[in-house]
Amino acid sequence: QEKSIYVFMAANQYGTTFAEQLIEQGVQIGWNTRLVPFGPDISAAVFALGFANRAGMSFGGIQPGDYKKMLAYQKNRIFAFVNALGDVNAEWAANAAGAINWGFPTIADTDIPEILPTGICTYEHIVANVPLEEMSQKSIEVRGLKVTVSEIDIPLAYGPAFEGERVRKDDLYLEMGGSKTQCTELCKMADMNAIEDGKVEVIGPDVTDIKKGDSLPLGIFVQVAGREMQEDFEPILERQIHHLINYAQYIMHIGQRDISWIRVSGNAIEKGFTLKDIGVILHAKFHQDFGSILDKVQVTLYTKKKDVDELTKTARAEYKKRDERVENMTDETTETFYSCTLCQSFAPSHVCVVSPERTGLCGAYNWMDCKASYQINPTGPNQPVEKGECLDPVLGQWKGVNEFVYKASRQAIDHYNFYSVVHDPMTTCGCCECIAAVLPGCNGVMTVNREYSGMTPCGMKFSTLAGVMGGGQSTPGFVGHGKFNLTQRKFIAGDGGLKRLVWMPTSLKEELRERLIMRGKEEGIPDLIDRIADETVGTTEEEVLAYLKEKDHPALKMDPIVG
Repeated sequence: QEKSIYVFMAANQYGTTFAEQLIEQGVQIGWNTRLVPFGPDISAAVFALGFANRAGMSFGGIQPGDYKKMLAYQKNRIFAFVNALGDVNAEWAANAAGAINWGFPTIADTDIPEILPTGICTYEHIVANVPLEEMSQKSIEVRGLKVTVSEIDIPLAYGPAFEGERVRKDDLYLEMGGSKTQCTELCKMADMNAIEDGKVEVIGPDVTDIKKGDSLPLGIFVQVAGREMQEDFEPILERQIHHLINYAQYIMHIGQRDISWIRVSGNAIEKGFTLKDIGVILHAKFHQDFGSILDKVQVTLYTKKKDVDELTKTARAEYKKRDERVENMTDETTETFYSCTLCQSFAPSHVCVVSPERTGLCGAYNWMDCKASYQINPTGPNQPVEKGECLDPVLGQWKGVNEFVYKASRQAIDHYNFYSVVHDPMTTCGCCECIAAVLPGCNGVMTVNREYSGMTPCGMKFSTLAGVMGGGQSTPGFVGHGKFNLTQRKFIAGDGGLKRLVWMPTSLKEELRERLIMRGKEEGIPDLIDRIADETVGTTEEEVLAYLKEKDHPALKMDPIVG
């Protein structure tokens, strides 16, 4: 009943019927409650098949006697299944075999012969020894039935109208992530039997355990399982966490991966919001939006620092593996790029176009992720973009991309360059992992990641930079980018490439050390990483320039970056 499934009852066990047992327990039966008794003998099961046939004739336009079309319709459109409860005799088995012809599998709680290979049925034909408490979920799984969660049981208003809502300092009750604590999100595929659909756990303190103005670390671990689920779909589902949480009134979410930032207002707490509601939202919306590929969603929220740190370590290994999938692809040999407009609620004119050598500036999506996202949702934020005629191979500009960006930005942006921070760079939104800025006095470029909260040589902190140019504009001299993009071969290639990089925070340098050393060797400067200044050297252009001269940084010998 909870899943809005009709139950047609037939047969008995030793003279007792299922319907009689329900009545004894005070359960109302009949068509109104979707619990319909057809008869005390197994022969009454034929009425259930007759009901299915009538659906085919009424809604499928199938003529009586056209058995081929009827059986195909039943398999593909009528998601019924047989639950054999108790001992199965020969007559029961014969009726179950008949139901299999309709594509309706049998799931039993006793030890009967199984038929597991896919054939007439969508998946298995007969599955045995299923515990009663697992019968409903297993039946839904085997039949390939998708259950939609129609209501999101949280105390807050919920919908797209609240996406983009800000939680200001005066309204703030709880903050997770940002520069205060670690906030990490990870979505992983799980074995169907390893997780429980709808299970949401908060491990650690919740909002009832803190006072206004406090901060908590947060790790959001979403496990999904489904017959059609693929590992390639993990980052797509993970990236949805951003806007799905933002749909809740009085909740603000920015960022992704291990640089997420969530703010909860006092109004949300007054209405009864708890961290568990985040899991409730994700469970419901994943089912609503991605029910075609998943059958189970389990969410665990960690708020103890030790647990969050462990999840973050695991997540970063996953991020690294995902990023490296596009390592051997090039923009020149790829005719189709992909758009991402997921962040337009915060930056209306921002249009990210993702190519193999220019990953999304949020760091969460690369070209393969966007391709997989389009396969899942052909009308979603990741659309194929035919790059068309190459207008500038050095700066990275294509006619087809310009035309797409002009339309998708609502005529606000008519062109931009993929490989430049100086000349009409790509638009930027507030979700970027890093922001690069030109340092004219050093003839180079600095970059700063979201986690670094200190001052930078351009005179602005990350938060100020994001506020100045993170609204979807193309701002010459500044551009948002992903961490991985920093070590891709096309990173600001139109301005001189990686050899222009003169300053970056120590934490980012250490995080990318292995790849920076590799890229330095490719550029013919094996010790390039040691020639790049950081905050231990200085946070002004003058201090950085002195270090660059001492280390003989290649940027000082390059053509002027501006002018």
